[in-house]
Parts: sequence; structure tokens; C-alpha cells
Amino acid sequence: MNIILVSAVALVDKDGRVLLAQRPEGKSMAGLWEFPGGKVETGETPETALIRELHEELGIETWDSCLAPLSFASYTYETFHLLLPLLICRKWVDIAHPKEGQTLKWVFPKDMWDYPMPPADLPLIPILRDWV
Repeated sequence: MNIILVSAVALVDKDGRVLLAQRPEGKSMAGLWEFPGGKVETGETPETALIRELHEELGIETWDSCLAPLSFASYTYETFHLLLPLLICRKWVDIAHPKEGQTLKWVFPKDMWDYPMPPADLPLIPILRDWV
């Protein structure tokens, strides 16, 4: 089975809310809410992949020094196995705005259960709730 490495980030604002993005129509798992991020390409680290993805998807800039590992998820879907490191970030430049048709929402970790998420993301909610 193929293992896919996808790096995700919990962007935490000054009020302790975390940014969630809703997957747009036409993508797999459309309508589900997830942490921003994306596939780690050949030659990238999870951190450099996040820096690239945050620029491409949300129009914000951050740096390696602002990304800290928080946890990870490991989940087997029907056709692949997902390895998902979750990093936390509290410092970035510019205001996040959707650049790829996704809907964005700032959510307190305790309220994330109200947002349908991919199965791999669900175990990360209590970790965020306890750390943010």
C-alpha cells in the first residue's frame, strides 16, 4: 500500500482559535474541514512543504523557526496510508484568505467536533484542545 506524507498546520491566532479549511467541490472528501497543508513533494521537509502550501493556498508567509511539531496522525484509507505530521504555528505575515476555492473558518479547538473532518484528522482534535 502506498504511504502518502501530507504535512498539516494548526495556525493559532491570538484568541486561541485554529484555522480550518473546507475542501472545495471537485476534490476528494469535498465538504470536509481540515487543517491547511498538503503533500510533501520530493526533496521537501514537512516544514518547507507547509511554507510553500501556506503561500499557495492562503497567501501567508511563515518560516521554519515559527513551525513546531505538535503531533501526527497515521490512518489507512481504502487506497493509501496517510502519514500526517501536524505542526503548530502562531506567527505568520499577512491575512489568510482562500486562494483555491476553499472556505476558511477560525474555530476554537473545543468546537472542532462540530465540523465534519477526514477520519485521519479526528484524533488530533483532543491534542489541540489540550495544547492551545
